[in-house]
Amino acid sequence: MKWSFVIQQKFKAAILLGGIMALIVGGTLISRYNVEGIDESFSSIYKDRLVPATTILYLTENLYRKRLSLENYLYSEAQQTPAYVKAQLRAHDRSIDSLIRLFEKTYLVDEEAKSLHGFKSQIAQYANLESRVLTLCSAGSFAEAKQLFSAPGGTTFESTILNLNELAGIQSTIGKDLVKASKMNVASFGIISFLQISLAIITGLVVIVLIRNSQVIQKPRSNSNKSQYFNLN
Repeated sequence: MKWSFVIQQKFKAAILLGGIMALIVGGTLISRYNVEGIDESFSSIYKDRLVPATTILYLTENLYRKRLSLENYLYSEAQQTPAYVKAQLRAHDRSIDSLIRLFEKTYLVDEEAKSLHGFKSQIAQYANLESRVLTLCSAGSFAEAKQLFSAPGGTTFESTILNLNELAGIQSTIGKDLVKASKMNVASFGIISFLQISLAIITGLVVIVLIRNSQVIQKPRSNSNKSQYFNLN
């Protein structure tokens, strides 16, 4: 009877410990998944959000430099040739094209890709307007060139800047979502770690109880032997 009781208790303990081990292993796998999620979120914040945000800053700078170069040529008294100004504008265009290619290498959400496509169209439209202004200047039509630069040119330039601001806003929104996801993963990791510690404590208590039960079972057997020796005497 005692051996059957011991076997039964050990079987129950084995099932309990096996369940606890399974929970610990499952929690470890989930924790690993959360850590990988945190790593991916922070990597995405740098590669896909911080890099594009910096790129947008450089794009804005090049656009303003283009605008300023052409404005100085039209309204300043400095003697510059249209060919010289055109070379300056083309240098900025090459820099803008390089920055756009860098932007396109990052992960783009649908809204972001759509906005970037619109920006590229506006860039081409504004570059065409600049060429028309320089053509008028080469023909001596400075008044018409200034009018084209001021009215349609100013509107196109403002639309291009607004498009860049829209792209910057998208970076901010998605960046906040990534930070939120990282915080959720961190909170989940903390809960799972607490549960793992609790399970480890429960495992230790179960082992202690098993040891005490084994000692209790063995004591009556030793008392029985003593009583037999006493009766023999």
